[in-house]
Amino acid sequence: MRRLLDSYIRHLEVERNASPYTVRNYINDLEGNYRRGPEKGFIQFLRLKEVKSLDEVNHHTLRGYIAWLMEQGVVRASIARKLSAVRSFYRFLVREGMLQSSPLEEMSTPKLDRRLPDFLTTQEMERLLKAPDITTPYGQRDSALIEMLYASGLRVSELVSLDADQVNHTDGEIRVWGKGNKERMVLMGLPALKALGIYLSHGRPELLNRRKTKSRDNALFLNRYGGRIKQRRVQKILDEYA
Repeated sequence: MRRLLDSYIRHLEVERNASPYTVRNYINDLEGNYRRGPEKGFIQFLRLKEVKSLDEVNHHTLRGYIAWLMEQGVVRASIARKLSAVRSFYRFLVREGMLQSSPLEEMSTPKLDRRLPDFLTTQEMERLLKAPDITTPYGQRDSALIEMLYASGLRVSELVSLDADQVNHTDGEIRVWGKGNKERMVLMGLPALKALGIYLSHGRPELLNRRKTKSRDNALFLNRYGGRIKQRRVQKILDEYA
């Protein structure tokens, strides 16, 4: 099972050009993450039930896996995601001739509970956009960062990977490399362009001067050391203002 899983992970990384975040999720769903305790991975369950080979798995095994996940308190959306990972794994093994068939061919995914998404009101969004102190470099950066997220719909991972030359200030366009290494153009409105202009004129040069090494990194959004800001830091920034 280890050898087959390694082959699949290489397929995700090389052929499908999946992001490290996507690859990590597949590993967690299929194998489990033992560093943070039981992650209810599929292969972890097979080892628990002493299933020695993937071709021994049938629909009874899979139903047992679903029941086990429910006993562990896993929500339906997570169960559906894990089954999707298992289905994709088996599809790869069958296509590569490593297995004859998949036990998930005639098995349906559990129905998901329909939940309304949480959202901010107009007034709450306005308060969030006005929260940064734009008299400071950090506030100028944060203002541009939040305005761009709001105006463009970019993923946080896409935002932090932006270089300065990917933004067209005249036309209000951003050239983005997204999931699957696909390029697309994203538009911004005037408030985002204004906030970005203030940051590029004042905040970013000051943060850039704090860089300790002569790096060629042309990152758009910088941390306090003048390097590219991390995704987790952006999430913390949003949490703090919220």
